[in-house]
Amino acid sequence: MTSPALSAVAVSASRLLRLLAARGETLAVAESLTGGLVAAEITAAPGASVVFRGSVTAYATDLKRDVLGVDGSLLEERGAVDAEVARQMAVGVRKALGADWGIATTGVAGPGSQDGKPVGTVFVAVAGPGLDHMRGYADGGAEEKAEGKVAALRLNGDRSEIRMESVRSVLTLLLKQLSGEPAGNGRAQDTEQNGGN
Repeated sequence: MTSPALSAVAVSASRLLRLLAARGETLAVAESLTGGLVAAEITAAPGASVVFRGSVTAYATDLKRDVLGVDGSLLEERGAVDAEVARQMAVGVRKALGADWGIATTGVAGPGSQDGKPVGTVFVAVAGPGLDHMRGYADGGAEEKAEGKVAALRLNGDRSEIRMESVRSVLTLLLKQLSGEPAGNGRAQDTEQNGGN
């Protein structure tokens, strides 16, 4: 029997593929803590080959830098579990694989903390058309044009539950962007709204 969370992920993946196909757009995935689960869910749905370009599972930090183009000094300063790292992963995979949209996951599934971040700290990101905005990380806070949207999450559960909820969260984030709805995840805690960083 399929779990409710797994069923929700499969439905999200199918809906996502239909929306992208209707728009004539493509998707690429960059994964860390999910280790290929996002790509597996997308490719399990019929019609994936029409929109899915491919994925990069950059579990090691150096791959985030060397393959996805994440800023090396950012990785040294903040570690791999960071909102800006997630954003740069989504931008990087979008560019590397020539897709209209890029999505990314990074975080701590456990059992122990990573880079001082507790288990359940997750960042999911989406980069694509119309998601340009101003940000101030690079060059000591100088404003520069950036693309993408990031959701910071605090997830509860064991390693498997955190990983599957991360898959659902990144698919939901992209679905919300494609449909113009406010992004959010009913099960995840938004750390921005709950006093986190």
